[in-house]
Amino acid sequence: MLGALPDDVKARLAPHLELVKLPLGKSLYESGDQLKYVIFPTNSIISLVYVMENGDSAEISVIGNDGILGTAIFLGGGSTPHRAVVQSEGSAYQLPAHVLREEFKHHSKLHELLLRYTLSLMTQMAQTAVCNRHHSVDQQLCRWLLLSLDRIPSNVLTMTQELIANMLGVRREGVSVAAGKLQKLGVIEYQRGRMVVLDRAKLEKLSCECYQVVKTECDRLLDYLPDNNHPR
Repeated sequence: MLGALPDDVKARLAPHLELVKLPLGKSLYESGDQLKYVIFPTNSIISLVYVMENGDSAEISVIGNDGILGTAIFLGGGSTPHRAVVQSEGSAYQLPAHVLREEFKHHSKLHELLLRYTLSLMTQMAQTAVCNRHHSVDQQLCRWLLLSLDRIPSNVLTMTQELIANMLGVRREGVSVAAGKLQKLGVIEYQRGRMVVLDRAKLEKLSCECYQVVKTECDRLLDYLPDNNHPR
């Protein structure tokens, strides 16, 4: 996202950008929090999670280097109804919310980029809801892994089965069984919170159609992405 911005916009934002580390599992925002910063992930992944009153939770979308955490800032809101948690550790650039809000008002290209990204995020949210309702844990895990891979520069994901279970809104035992199947098939290698995808092509075949629906629409909307960051 940052790389796709016009040079004049990048020049104005640069003095306000702060590179920060995002450790695995860190909560960046809780539901109802006022958004003081927007965050542009570089090699990290952030999950938007809806938390029920009884404590149950489920992921509704993932944000990587294709996007931004804090869409409410330029959509007219100042807070978020979701929890934002670091799904895969790494780095990100942090920008004061008021700086982006002012730039959004005055630059049409930035306006267009952010709105197109927001539409792609809405597509991902809608398809995730359908997938969680109609597809097996095995298929959900495959979709989730593929969406995560598209948003980092490597095939290595650092995360625990407990975190994955919380993201998918299922029992940890279900994730353990599904991950075990993928490991036996030679699709992934999992050990101590580190998951390596060995066969992406097979992972795509095992996934439900939800991944391809999201990827196709995001590819269409996010055609501003540099080739080296474009979802594979």
